[in-house]
Amino acid sequence: MRPAGAKLLALVVLSLSVTRLNATNFDQCLARVQNGDFGTGKIGATDNHGNVLEDVAQATGLTYRLCIKACGPGQQPFQWTIFFQQFSSWLLPWLALISQLPFGPKDRLDNLESVLLTVGSPMLAAYSLALTVLNGRWIARRFSKHNYPNVRNAVRVLSSLQQAPLRVTNENALLASLIVLPHNSEWWRELIEWLAYPHTWSIPAVSSIAWVVTAYNFTIIDLFMGDPPNTINAHSQGSVGSLWLWLLPIVIGWLQLSPKCDEARVRSAVERANKIAYAATDIHPVLVQELTEQRAIYLAFSEEDEDDDVLRRDERITAPIYNYARFFPWVQAVEEVSGIFKVVSDHYHLHRSVDSGIEWVAMTDRGSGHYSKVHERNRVGNISQVVSYCLDPGGGATRSRWGPDTFSRIAIASALAFLLQWGTVGAAFISVYLAPTTGEQVSTLFWTVNTDESNMAGLGCRSASYLLYGALSTVIWSMLVTSSFLTHYVSTSHFHRDKQLRQSKRNRSCLRIFSSSYWCSAPRHLAIFLRRLAKVLATFNAIWIVGTCVSQFASFFDRCYCGSSVFGRGKSAFYVVKLVSEDVPPMKSAWIGGVCLAGGTAVLFVGFVNVFINPPLPDSDERG
Repeated sequence: MRPAGAKLLALVVLSLSVTRLNATNFDQCLARVQNGDFGTGKIGATDNHGNVLEDVAQATGLTYRLCIKACGPGQQPFQWTIFFQQFSSWLLPWLALISQLPFGPKDRLDNLESVLLTVGSPMLAAYSLALTVLNGRWIARRFSKHNYPNVRNAVRVLSSLQQAPLRVTNENALLASLIVLPHNSEWWRELIEWLAYPHTWSIPAVSSIAWVVTAYNFTIIDLFMGDPPNTINAHSQGSVGSLWLWLLPIVIGWLQLSPKCDEARVRSAVERANKIAYAATDIHPVLVQELTEQRAIYLAFSEEDEDDDVLRRDERITAPIYNYARFFPWVQAVEEVSGIFKVVSDHYHLHRSVDSGIEWVAMTDRGSGHYSKVHERNRVGNISQVVSYCLDPGGGATRSRWGPDTFSRIAIASALAFLLQWGTVGAAFISVYLAPTTGEQVSTLFWTVNTDESNMAGLGCRSASYLLYGALSTVIWSMLVTSSFLTHYVSTSHFHRDKQLRQSKRNRSCLRIFSSSYWCSAPRHLAIFLRRLAKVLATFNAIWIVGTCVSQFASFFDRCYCGSSVFGRGKSAFYVVKLVSEDVPPMKSAWIGGVCLAGGTAVLFVGFVNVFINPPLPDSDERG
């Protein structure tokens, strides 16, 4: 191992040495052109607008062809001191901040995958966070219409289980018993207590956030306080701060939300609570574990809990970025619980006991003087009475496959995610795109019609890399969200085809038979394909953006091809070597615009999280 490591180190040193020997000094190249070493007249010496000059002594730039001829295809010299200074100041703080993201899966590979998804698609990370916040407010408003014991605790439990593969069942009246029977009040209280572990502010988290904020502020100061030639380089590297700024509101948002994503602790909490759950029988309530292995509320972590283990894999990974995959199943589970709470709440308002043979026993709330509590005698009965008590007299409205208000929440979360990603990545793109030294400048931040080809804007290596990163991030998000739609469609098709079959013990095998049909088989395979392809793209995109930043610090982009924006300008490409005073004002205006755009969108997203988290819960459920 040691000889191999020594050989690798020697190879890296040798490569850097060769790069340094073949490096280009563009100031010297320009001086040689100005001295006439490559001829006089219109040989390709330009001003800062790409106009070819007759007098080469006045040149401040070079056409791409002349740049290759005079300077060669190499990059500027690599300098270790500058590289490590820039890397540690502008990129390392953001990489360190990634460690403050909430993880939780027991499998380290799943944790690594969540990191790659977050870095590879900031839009997906922002979408899952925004969706989680909106879900918390939606469920609080949904249950605020109900008036029955344990309503508040039900909201807290269901909200806390957004990071888990939540499933509910009313088989053998388990869910009805969990809600109606007074014996299960302890179940709700204990589960809340066992889930009450924090993932919130800590000294390392605060230190990491303070580090990136300080580094970003110093970057801004360096941009505006330095002298123009040095500031140009700082600006090019400082765009990295805006590029990664999306990570700050994501980390702050999860810290404020404190998701319950520790797989082992969440699983243990639900399993412990289910040991004290009671179910109604023909005689009297007994512990569920004495009757069946099924539970009213459970987590489908095991492969045998799922009808299609491969299809619904992402739902079992507790990292919060996968909340996009759990959205529809979670809404479906919440609706099951909410539906029963609605029916029993209606019975409560009409003073109907579970056992019709027991007269309603009123309890006075000493604080208000109103009959606001439900006596335990009103909540007991045998299994048939509990089932009847939880049935909607009107038959119940037909439920949508997708759940109520889902598309409005998806639209809002998507808009917020799009705003955060393109507000930060777009700001970095604009800052680099308008840099005079790369030949990517335009006079304003808006596209304009210009008949002079030499002044047309063009993509360069840096701006194209940023644009590709943002575009791939958006594509990854769209693929995974589409996959979640298809997954839910396939997994619920048996429900809409045969509701009675869903409640039978043959549910699993029948789902597999139905899934073999074209209308489920094709969406199933497409969902799996999109999910896997998106993860491959996310891995590539994460490596790509880190590599792009490192390449900037290593001066890889400081070469004729990238500096001339050949990628975007084509034949009209030119490289501005020397900055003139008239370039500084519009350049600084672009920097200000980029900083304001990135900072403004980050502040707006943090503001959204702060406004929408911790919604008012239903009235206290200490009623019986």
